Amino acid sequence: MPGLFITFEGGDGSGKSTQSALLVEWLQALGHGVVVSREPGGTDVGLELRQLVLHWRGEIAPRAEALIYAADRAHNIATKVRPALERGEIVVQDRYLDSSVAYQGAGRVLGAQEVRDLSLWATDGLLPDLTVLLDLREGSDRLADRTLYDRLEAAGDDFHARVSEAYLELAAAEPERFLVLDARDTIENIASAIRSRVETLLRPAP
Repeated sequence: MPGLFITFEGGDGSGKSTQSALLVEWLQALGHGVVVSREPGGTDVGLELRQLVLHWRGEIAPRAEALIYAADRAHNIATKVRPALERGEIVVQDRYLDSSVAYQGAGRVLGAQEVRDLSLWATDGLLPDLTVLLDLREGSDRLADRTLYDRLEAAGDDFHARVSEAYLELAAAEPERFLVLDARDTIENIASAIRSRVETLLRPAP
């Protein structure tokens, strides 16, 4: 496809929202068409699924949780991301299948390969051109003063440690797709490193 698919990954509190917003602003200033999405919740259907999977007050079985994320992903890719890529636009997205592999595969101990295969089936095999991983080992500590948590944020230190380790294993397995940055670096340094990598992938703006 003529477009470019960029995803942001990392633990809670790693700065994904800040860095993705800065990247979008920079790309638009260069004249590129940019579509912004997130998972879960990048579409109207996704917003309903996001409310369910993150804020349901009762128990959700781990496999059911993984399937909800996959359903959100399938709809997001089919109705929003893939059409934008086919139009030649740049999609910048907060979280994608690597989140499911880390959070459900490792965090919920469902098995990384099984969860990855589910997401690849849901999206007809679509992988990002670039995945920016903001590595913050103590991301859960940055949430210590928060009084409101979603279901994943409140999952505990052992859970988040498994998630962090899984992310690094994913990056090591696909170094050509991942850009791993220390989330404790300055906002400016991180943004500069991201722009430098993205520049190598850009086609001329229309």
